[in-house]
Order: sequence, then C-alpha cells, then structure tokens
Amino acid sequence: MKPFFHLPLLKRLLKPSLGSSLQNTLHPRHSSHFTYFPDTVPESQGDTERLNLFQAINTALDIALATDNSSVIFGEDVGFGGVFRCTVGLQDKYGKDRVFNTPLCEQGIAGFAIGVAVGGATAIAEMQFADYIFPAFDQIVNEAAKYRYRSGNLFNCGKLTFRAPCGAVGHGALYHSQSPEAYFAHTPGLKIVVPRGPIKAKGLLLSCIRDNNPCIFLEPKVLYRSAVEMVPTEEYTMPLSSADILVEGEDITLLAWGTQIHVMREVAELARQELNVSCEVIDLVTILPWDQKTIFDSVKKTGRLLIAHEAPITNGFGAEIAAAVQNECFLHLEAPIERICGFDTPFPHIFEPFYLPDKWRCFSAIKKLINY
Repeated sequence: MKPFFHLPLLKRLLKPSLGSSLQNTLHPRHSSHFTYFPDTVPESQGDTERLNLFQAINTALDIALATDNSSVIFGEDVGFGGVFRCTVGLQDKYGKDRVFNTPLCEQGIAGFAIGVAVGGATAIAEMQFADYIFPAFDQIVNEAAKYRYRSGNLFNCGKLTFRAPCGAVGHGALYHSQSPEAYFAHTPGLKIVVPRGPIKAKGLLLSCIRDNNPCIFLEPKVLYRSAVEMVPTEEYTMPLSSADILVEGEDITLLAWGTQIHVMREVAELARQELNVSCEVIDLVTILPWDQKTIFDSVKKTGRLLIAHEAPITNGFGAEIAAAVQNECFLHLEAPIERICGFDTPFPHIFEPFYLPDKWRCFSAIKKLINY
C-alpha cells in the first residue's frame, strides 16, 4: 500500500526544522520506529547470559518457584508457556499443582489470586493481555488493594503479583495495544511497575513477587523479543519506587517508562546533534508509588519537563506528574510542562504510527520547550 502522503513533499516541508540526520531516516514505515538502548551491569555482578525480555521474565519466575515452595503461577494457557512463552517449561519443572491453566475468566483469576495470597501462599497471576484486565478491575481495586486497610492490618493479600503484557506491538489495535496503568494508579494499596528491558525485568519482577503489597507488573510486549541484554545469572532484586536517571543533562528533563524510554533516549541524542540541547532522560520505573524526589530534583535543575507515554493524554499518569511538578517546581520552570501521549481515541490499527508518541512528535516538543 502506498503512503497517503507524498514523501518528498513531506521532507521539503520539514526541512527547515529537521537536520540532515533526521531527513535521511524519515520514512512512513519508520514513523513508529524506536532504537533499543540496552542496559549493562558491572562485572562485579558476576556471570551474565544473553536473554531477551520474555526469557528474563521466565528466569525470574523460575527463581521465584525454586526459592518459595508456596508460590504458584496460574493464568490462561500458562501451562504450555503462554501466548508470549514467558512460562515455558515451568510446568514440566514444578508440576501442574504449581503452574496451571485457568478458565478464560479474568475476574475469576483475580479472585482466586486474592484467595491464594490471603491463605498465605505467593500468588503470581497472568492476565494474557493488559487489555483484558478490566473484567478483573473490581477484584483488584476493591478487594486486593483494600484488603489490608479494611481489616486494620489484621489481614492482607500482599504476596500477590499480576503480570500483564501491555503497550503497542505494531498491529495490536484497540484490543491488544493498550496501556492501562493510569486506571490502577488511582488506587492506594497497589504498586505498578513497568520494566524497560531484560535486566530490569528480572530484578523488578522478583521484587514485586516478594513485596508485601499487591503489585501489577506490566510488560511491554513489543520488547519481549526485540529487547536483548546480558543479564546476571544469579538471583537479584531491584528497588521499587526508584526512578533511574539514564542520561544526565542540563537543559530539559525527558520522562517516560517502558518502551517509551527508548524513544526518549533516541530523541535526546537527536536533540544533542540537531539543537545542541542537553537532555536528562529518566525512567520512572514504578508508576505507583512514584519517585517524586528524583523527578523534582531534575526539573529544578533543567527548568523544563517533557513527559511521554503511550496511554491517552486525558487523565494519563503524565497529568498527575505534571500537576505535582508544577506544584513543587513552579518557580524553577522556564516553560510549561509538555506531554506527548497517545490520543483520546481507541487504539488504532493502520494509523498506529501516527497515534504513538514517536521520536518526531517528541523532538518537536523539545523545540517548543527550548524556544518558549
């Protein structure tokens, strides 16, 4: 299918604002493209192995089952490995009483998970797609999140983790590409975590599984096979509610999570080359409770903030961050806070490249902030 716009004309129209490096890579098929930026670990962490994201998650689940005899994994099709193969081989290794399939009923999966955790075991429940977590919304929001509070800390279901693939995948459309983190971020009692790659995924998932609060672990599905890193073979955990400063900068703070962090890192490099702008890139990592101090300190230094996420812009979690930052950092701001997000429509199919907060939209936002 031919693009509906004329590419040479588009290049000429954009030429005054985009440098040569952008001109050479501009193509309608690349409009939602991002370059993956792998993490590394110091040699002091010992041996490493080459893993992609789903393999790192599988390794974390293997460790959880091996180190906690009460832990169980369940969900739709997890017995044979699941749609994305994250649980492959675990049922053969640990048996059908610890890794097992459930009926196609997300409300039932969540209710059963709460019961398992209340009973003192460690529950690891998989929602096959984050888009289908909504039938379980009542159980997660009204039961799991409030169980400790309503009992005055006499009871809890803290050993409970919901895993769910989320985000754009290139062809998922309205039922398989959503990012629902903001719905749950409105609920005290939950922790919400999104990894950016295999190293973070392994450590953060183990932290969620062992945390004494219900956790929702959202896995960007487009990274399952495209994200590859040298991951430590030993068991390790990573702190929740701690943002990561990936690139230090002076002129503007770029904030994102999950897949979008790689878009931001690419945009930061483009801004350095094309605009001589120094960007500080931060991965929020944990949506709830989020690391306010790291973000506030960065914005006070740079005076500008760009937030990007795939979820729709209205009531997206970027709005909460923007409100908190302007309240705390108002006198330090050199420009209004900018948000580049998904649009307020159902997630499209063929128009996905134009829906996503890609590097072109983010780059334009950086120019707007710098020139304000």
